[in-house]
Amino acid sequence: MKKLLITRPIAEPVLAEARALFDVTLAEAPLTEAAAAQALHDYDAILPTLGDAFTAAAFAAAGAQPRCRMLGNFGVGYSHIDVVAARAHGVAVSNTPDVLTDATADIGWTLILATARRAGEGERLVRSGQWGGFGPKSMLGTHVTGKVLGIVGMGRIGQAVARRGHFGFGMPVIYYNRSPKSAGLPARQVAELTTLMAEADFVVVTVPGGAQTTHLIDRAALAAMKPTGIFVNIARGEVVDEEALIDALAAGAIAGAGLDVYAQEPHVPERLRALDNCVLLPHLGSATTETRQAMAQMALDNIKAWADGGLPPQRVN
Repeated sequence: MKKLLITRPIAEPVLAEARALFDVTLAEAPLTEAAAAQALHDYDAILPTLGDAFTAAAFAAAGAQPRCRMLGNFGVGYSHIDVVAARAHGVAVSNTPDVLTDATADIGWTLILATARRAGEGERLVRSGQWGGFGPKSMLGTHVTGKVLGIVGMGRIGQAVARRGHFGFGMPVIYYNRSPKSAGLPARQVAELTTLMAEADFVVVTVPGGAQTTHLIDRAALAAMKPTGIFVNIARGEVVDEEALIDALAAGAIAGAGLDVYAQEPHVPERLRALDNCVLLPHLGSATTETRQAMAQMALDNIKAWADGGLPPQRVN
């Protein structure tokens, strides 16, 4: 029976199936680089997730031909896995696309509405006992319906966010994508990121993580936004220059931000936590019971396909 390491607890029905098919070890915390290297040496397959450090150095430390031949990643993003190093060491990598698209788009809209309507501030005000009742000018926020929605990255999740905005809130949609791409709905692609940042009332980032998109949203991009603009990130924390974003929020250069991801998760800078004009969520993008079970099942199905001698359906390398 092949040895399988699952690096974090997953849905019980999927875990039970895995235990029936493999000799399973269940870990409880993210793997450091050294632990990842040891896991590559000790197991036939691994079901990892965000936070597990499968770096080039981890693969190098595991040797030219590690025992592990399959990483069935739990998550659509896999920037925590060096897929080039994995390929060089003969290790297949898969991910879990599609099943988390709607859940993540919903969180994007949770952040749009909560930030625009100052829901986080309002909830804190009520809980603190300091709310003084209704007032005509109390807690004024930003109207959403009919405003310009800008999507950075028109992939599956970007399209799902755009559909909700266009059909649900009557928003004109513009988008920036690294290559020409149809949005699947009435929308306008712009050639430059700064054009999108300047024109949009709401900017939502949905690009994959990794070296190509690190600090894609830099100080210049944020400076192009309207002072009334609201910025939302449901992609990866490293996509945004976090210090530049904090500076923009602190200076009132933009109206607000809604964030589900951070550059050094789970660390969230104290300066960011102190700001009232942002809504901060603990990486809830795919956090529904149904979605997380579907992700676990897809990750396991990829490992099963590999174990049976086939090609993992969602292989990325």
